[in-house]
Amino acid sequence: MKLRKNTPITTNSPTNNSTQNLSLSQDGNEKKKTHIPKSRFLLNKVFLACLVTRVVNALLIQTYFNPDEHWQALEVAHKLTFGYGHLTWEWNRGIRSYLHPSIFALLYKVLAFLHLDTPWFMMKAPRLLQSIFSAVGDLYLYKLSKILFGEHVARWALFAQLANWFIFFCITRTLSNTLETVLTLVSLYYWPCIRASSGEDPLAPRRWGLALAALACAIRPTSAIIWIYVGLLELFSTLHRVKFIFMEVIPIGGLVLGLTFLLDRMMYGSWVFVPLNFLKFNILSSGGDYYGTHPWHWYFTQGFTVMVFTFLPFVVAGIVISKEWKLSGLIAWVVGIYSILGHKEFRFVLPVLPIALMFSAVALAKLGKTNVSYGQNKASQSAATRSSIKTKLAVLFLLGTNLPMALYMSMVHQRGSEDVMYYLSREAVNGEITSVLFLTPCHATPYYSTLHHDIPMRFLDCTPSEEKGYLDESDKFMMDPVGFTSEFAKNWSIPSHIILFDSQEKLLKEFLASHQFHEIKRFFHAHFKVDRDLQASVVLYAFRGH
Repeated sequence: MKLRKNTPITTNSPTNNSTQNLSLSQDGNEKKKTHIPKSRFLLNKVFLACLVTRVVNALLIQTYFNPDEHWQALEVAHKLTFGYGHLTWEWNRGIRSYLHPSIFALLYKVLAFLHLDTPWFMMKAPRLLQSIFSAVGDLYLYKLSKILFGEHVARWALFAQLANWFIFFCITRTLSNTLETVLTLVSLYYWPCIRASSGEDPLAPRRWGLALAALACAIRPTSAIIWIYVGLLELFSTLHRVKFIFMEVIPIGGLVLGLTFLLDRMMYGSWVFVPLNFLKFNILSSGGDYYGTHPWHWYFTQGFTVMVFTFLPFVVAGIVISKEWKLSGLIAWVVGIYSILGHKEFRFVLPVLPIALMFSAVALAKLGKTNVSYGQNKASQSAATRSSIKTKLAVLFLLGTNLPMALYMSMVHQRGSEDVMYYLSREAVNGEITSVLFLTPCHATPYYSTLHHDIPMRFLDCTPSEEKGYLDESDKFMMDPVGFTSEFAKNWSIPSHIILFDSQEKLLKEFLASHQFHEIKRFFHAHFKVDRDLQASVVLYAFRGH
């Protein structure tokens, strides 16, 4: 049987609804009163299940993924709340908005007020807060899937969202991309052009969608790539285009971005238009290329396909079966636009990953769909059995490939960066740490937001420069660890502790011994290399001189 897209699913058949109405009341309002709580109860159950899953998800995250999780969110929030921390060069150039860090600054204020700003809470509380946001995103993916394809597909979409390894690995981290993803899912649910053919509440409150889209753009200006596409779809499908532009887009977008503009004015101390500065650096001047580039096809051949992982054949099949070209077009548009830019990262296309997983749900629902009733012949029952086996095998295949990957990447790969700072934060409580030097590539660990003690710390700078061939401190150290460190030590204040990776430690053994530094702790980091030599361990040295 062909899967009917955009067919709303009701909880009762027409016959059952009529019976229920007659037994309760002849008043049509009684039907409404009995139906809505039932629907809300189901959504509450879904949200609770998602919330519990994401809380566990957040607690299991013990690895280091991307510096922005700490340095562009938590580090800024820590400085706002406690008065000390480090602001990277982006904040000097005004290409970051304080809107996203302010969320975690508020969390830190609550922790400080309750005297819960202990090492464990400082490390875990931000991800637990993000787990709440992530659960909201899961719920709205379920709601969007239900509106478009029905209850059966919606449940499979929730399965795909919770089982996908990259979502598990990334969605509870405090990256601006994760909040952008949540806002994208919630906002898409309210856009009439996305759900117009669903037959259920076609006049959804578009203003909510606009406000949330504007908020996503305020948090991360590149989110405009998504909303230009959706906005144009809405513009061409609505009958009231002038009203849409002048009565909704401009006032709502202007209000949200204006309030963000005022927040940044208050925080920066001067008028700073972050979206323009962000656009100039990342798009017009290709400033992001300083951190590395990939070929144009990277998202198609590696990036996005690795994120989708073993759900890929189901995604492709679901797109073909559903013929929901607006949303599949959104995926192609976003991945295509980001492919033009030189600097590429997995997290940039995170907002469309749940949409792709929703299409995999269409294929999974189709795979297990049968119409067998009592009294049918053995051939039909045999077909139903085969369909059930196929579904179970698909589930086992997806779980068997995604869960090990999710757990390994979340709990094992690159965990040394987090472990060493958590260890130092506990030692600092006892007054054992007086200063720290990081002889690592820049931003290789969390910083004050985890240590949570106002002591001198120094890391190797990697601020971009327009000078061609310029080598920053981090580059110089990686090229010649011994030469750079020997020169650096001529003018240093001897730190109480030095952090470095084992790959550089091998070269600096003699230097460390001659300056009376001794190893006190070694933390496992990784089994295989990523973009540099293998960094198997993070090593902590302490000064033992007199």
